Amino acid sequence: MAELIAVRPKLLSVRLLDQVEPSLAKALGLGEGHVSAGLVTCDQDDALYAALDHATKHAEVEVVYAKSFYAGAAHASGPFSGEILGVLAGADPDQVKEGIWALRQALTKDISFYTFADGKGPSFFPHVISETGRYLAPLAGIRVGAPMAYLIAPPMEAMIGIDAALKAADVKLAKFFGPPTETNYGGAYLVGELADVQEAASAFVAAVRAVVDSPLGGLVRPERERH
Repeated sequence: MAELIAVRPKLLSVRLLDQVEPSLAKALGLGEGHVSAGLVTCDQDDALYAALDHATKHAEVEVVYAKSFYAGAAHASGPFSGEILGVLAGADPDQVKEGIWALRQALTKDISFYTFADGKGPSFFPHVISETGRYLAPLAGIRVGAPMAYLIAPPMEAMIGIDAALKAADVKLAKFFGPPTETNYGGAYLVGELADVQEAASAFVAAVRAVVDSPLGGLVRPERERH
């Protein structure tokens, strides 16, 4: 498999509301007993979605709001906007602080987009979650703690990559993100046993590389040419 290098996400803004005003709390979807919230923006939306899920495994918090912004970080509405706003909620500020710190640690060490070491091709997200948390598991229709491949790339690379990943391992397509997403990418959640989702992610990377190496590879003159 081609060598990858991490494109590390950046937290652009983090703010804590010790007690959210009740009408805003309702609008954001804070559940009963959740009065505190942490708001986070980041320059990589999918990395933050995965990190928000990670936070639910390390703190008594829930993801109550997470939305990608249109066009991507290069076209953000402000210097602290990035690609996404995520909100964690908890019963008190200490729980929310713990969740935000776990999120930050994950983005620093384990979760990021990648690109090829030779500088060819796009940034993409071939991420394997060995144990899903309380946020992503329901979105994928799996039990909390089950593994998942979270695969995102630009439109052509994503479609070719998902096809290859599904064929390479015993995995199921749990959720499809048809292009264009808000950030003009596409992708999927694939689920199965851990070894299978890892194999699927590897096949996804190889397929993305194949598109990079031969973007017009499907343009083949037919044996019988119609006029």
